Parts: sequence; C-alpha cells; structure tokens
Amino acid sequence: MTDQAIQISVVIPLYNEEESLPELCEWIARVMDENHFTYEVLLMDDGSRDRSWEVIQRLSQENPNVRGIRFVRNYGKTAALQTGFQAVKGNVVITMDADLQDSPDEIPELYSLIVNDRYDLISGWKKKRYDPITKTIPTKLFNAATRQISGVHLHDFNCGLKAYRKDVVKNITIYGEMHRYIPVIAKWNGFAKIGEKVVQHRARKYGHTKFGLERFIFGFLDLLSIAFVNKFGRRPMHLFGSLGTLMFFLGSLIAMWLIGKKIYNIYNLLPYRNVTENPLFFLALVAVTVGSQLFLAGFLGELFVKQAVSKTGDYTIAEKAGL
Repeated sequence: MTDQAIQISVVIPLYNEEESLPELCEWIARVMDENHFTYEVLLMDDGSRDRSWEVIQRLSQENPNVRGIRFVRNYGKTAALQTGFQAVKGNVVITMDADLQDSPDEIPELYSLIVNDRYDLISGWKKKRYDPITKTIPTKLFNAATRQISGVHLHDFNCGLKAYRKDVVKNITIYGEMHRYIPVIAKWNGFAKIGEKVVQHRARKYGHTKFGLERFIFGFLDLLSIAFVNKFGRRPMHLFGSLGTLMFFLGSLIAMWLIGKKIYNIYNLLPYRNVTENPLFFLALVAVTVGSQLFLAGFLGELFVKQAVSKTGDYTIAEKAGL
C-alpha cells in the first residue's frame, strides 16, 4: 500500500490499556472495512507497565494495518500524539483514546467533514458525559477559560476524538500538556476552518482514568504559555520593549521631579530634605533599572528570533504553483 493510498490514519495514545486494545482495534477494522477505507492504526504506547506492548505486537501481526510505537517511559499524551503525527501517512488523521470511551463509529462522518466539507479540523464534543461531577465541573470551567483566552469557540477542548487534515498535524508542534490546545495552535498557525461535532461518550469499560485534577492546573499554565508565544513569540520587543520603555520613563520622570523639587527649595531658601530620604526616589530607581532590563530582554529576544527564522524559515506554506 502506497502512502497516497492511505485515506485515514488513526492515532491512539495509550497507557496501561491491555484489556481494551483488542476490542478497539477489531471495532476500528470493522468500521474501515464496512466503509471501504484504506487505513492505518498507530498505537502509541506511552511507557505502559502492563502487557499493552505484547498485545500491540500481536495485533500488528494479525492486521498489517496496525502499527505500534513504544516509549521507554511515560512521557505523556502530548508526546505520544506529536510522535504519532510525525509518523502518519493518511490524508485524514483521526485521534482517539484507547479506553473505549470514544466510538470508532464516528470515523466515517468525521472523515466526510474533513474531505467533503473541507474543514481543517473537527473537534469532538461529548455533550452527554458519563464522568463524575468532580471531573465535569472543572472541565466546564477549563473550557470556558480556554474559549475566552483563545477566541476559539469550542465546547469541549479536552475531547480526545478529533479529525485533522494531514497538513495540520504536519505543520504544528505540541509539547508539555498542549494536546488539549491543538485547535488553538492550529488556528494560530493559519488553519482557521475549525468545526465541532457532537460525539458519543461511552462509559469506561476497563481500568480507571489516568488523569487527575492537576491536569487542569498544568493545562491552564500551558494555555497562558502558548497565548504568550503566539502573540509575542516573533516580536518579543513589542512586549518587553513597551513595558521597559514605560517603566524607564516613568521612573525617570519621578526622579527628575524629586530632584527638581529639591533644587527649587534650595533656590527659594525653603525647607527641604535629601532626595534619598524619600522612598519614592528608590521606587523610581527600581523602575528605571527594571525598565532597562526589560528593554534589553526584548532586544536580545529579537536577535534570537531573527537568527531562528533565518535558519528554519518557519512559516506555514499553503500551496505552491510553478515550482
């Protein structure tokens, strides 16, 4: 099978899911065969401690469309997805969780939305969930904060069931815990046609969840990080230079005002005290010092960005003609 012949790549990150893998792969194969899709399944073993890798090896022998990649230790879901994205060959990439809470029956419609309706990305929305309230309430707050900060209006950023054009996954880079922000990163990289589809959320059949409440804290910090990098990553002087200049001039004005006031009092034989006895003078010096450092940080940031761009030419190209 040639790379061009593969219509769908299914990327499945997993950690200790030996019980669910056979049923999931059989279900995916049945859906693909019924719809006459050419496909591949990439099972990303994120350092499982159970027999997941043995199961993956057996499944790949039984079905040549199933492949596996195993990490030496647990790096996290984002690392598994990023590595899978680098390896996929299909024109449409589907991601889903390995715990059978995502239904492979959604694949044909997700594929159609990407190919026929020409969406760049379709994100699943688990409108009806089977999670405990300790998980659903933080999820709603998290989604609301993400919508407000990112400007991407999706109901469920954390849903693992998503579909992408191949160009999207090949032109984005995710790290840390940024897998839940792929729609945000995709939009900021120019892939603006993002849609949402209500998908079935099934109760967990085997094992237990691998995520705790700390993921929302780390996830929010990652959101602030990518928001900063997107807005100022290529023009750090706009942030650091502006803040530095403002603080420098504000501190300078305060210092000059205090010194000028002292000179005026001396000239008019009025009572005065030393400038250094006024706490405001030291605040002015701090402002001048910090302002200078911020400006210098922005200047150095511009040099690093210029050097990086000149080496990589890191811009997403949509199409070429006559080349």
